[in-house]
Amino acid sequence: MADLKATLAYTRSAVMWIAADRLDFKSKNRKRRRLYGVRMLWIWRLSGFFSAALLLIALSPSPQSLPPAEAIRSSSLDRTYHLRSPLLEYPYHPVDRFSFRRAAPFRNAAGCVGSDSDAAGVCDPNLVHVAITLDVEYLRGSIAAVHSILLNSLCPESVFFHFIVSEVSLENLVRSTFPQLNFKVYYFDPEIVRNLISTSVRQALEQPLNYARNYLADLLEPCVTRVIYLDSDLVVVDDISELWRTSLRSKTIGAPEYCHANFTKYFTAGFWSSKRFSSTFAGRRPCYFNTGVMVIDLARWRRVGYTRIIEQWMEIQKRDRIYELGSLPPFLLVFAGHVAPIEHRWNQHGLGGDNVRGSCRDLHPGRVSLLHWSGSGKPWLRLDSKKPCPLDMLWAPYDLYGHSH
Repeated sequence: MADLKATLAYTRSAVMWIAADRLDFKSKNRKRRRLYGVRMLWIWRLSGFFSAALLLIALSPSPQSLPPAEAIRSSSLDRTYHLRSPLLEYPYHPVDRFSFRRAAPFRNAAGCVGSDSDAAGVCDPNLVHVAITLDVEYLRGSIAAVHSILLNSLCPESVFFHFIVSEVSLENLVRSTFPQLNFKVYYFDPEIVRNLISTSVRQALEQPLNYARNYLADLLEPCVTRVIYLDSDLVVVDDISELWRTSLRSKTIGAPEYCHANFTKYFTAGFWSSKRFSSTFAGRRPCYFNTGVMVIDLARWRRVGYTRIIEQWMEIQKRDRIYELGSLPPFLLVFAGHVAPIEHRWNQHGLGGDNVRGSCRDLHPGRVSLLHWSGSGKPWLRLDSKKPCPLDMLWAPYDLYGHSH
């Protein structure tokens, strides 16, 4: 603070000295003295403004010094508003602290349909398309999810990954970890949804990247007409091509449904007491589904314009507060009761529990193809703290973080 005061004093003195040097203090002409007085008044004001600006700059916290959510809100980087904008080059990369081992080489099995990815690229009709967000907080989980898909696929070379990012360029990290991987990185501008996001029960649910799935139809190339969307806190332990081939039966999305869950709890009492809102579900049987695992018909999504419909519900939420949970309720409002059912084995969710003692969860009965640590507790955090849940050990083999276990 002493150095700052000295800097401010020096700045003001310099401005005054320059002003004195440029004006003739010895003039006896009253008009010139009056003109000099007016100029000095403005120079004094400008020097005070300049000093105050220096003080604000010196005392302002940088985005890196804030918590993650606040850093996003405080970012003043010049970002374009186009969904397909090129990735920005940041001078500071928080991913520098991550070190992932290189994944083992992978090859398609003999019975796989040959892909022509070099010629057709992302538009190759033989590809399986998977979309995952890459976020610094969940990066370790995203890498493990990709690794699990490759290890358990009969045709891993035929899987194309679409990585959605909004903070830093992660292409080099992905490429160094998976040198053979077919993928593309897409920049999602947080400003697109910043004014649409309402406060939630958990700050983590307010992150703009949580809403990127609403815009997959705009982000991905028009030739991509179907995609599997996956959260970052899961591993696939079966061949993902089976999920890819799921029939959507003329529906826009497919997901495991849970009709025994209390659906009313996902919306406020005010929502259910309003006929205007509650009539949304008239004529359909709405069931809860987890948006962390979905098969999406992007061609149908584009035709109907579901992105704008979801945005309209988010605008209503800003005014009327009809739910408490982040990005899930708009999907329920639009699609619940109109979902193509997928076997529950493709989303054994809730394994994250509440990250407190005694909150470890068990698997649902039946076959398991996908393990999902939805909830507060994440397997990598519990493993690092030496307090894992039993099922966290099923995630560990896919973890590529660090040089060795």
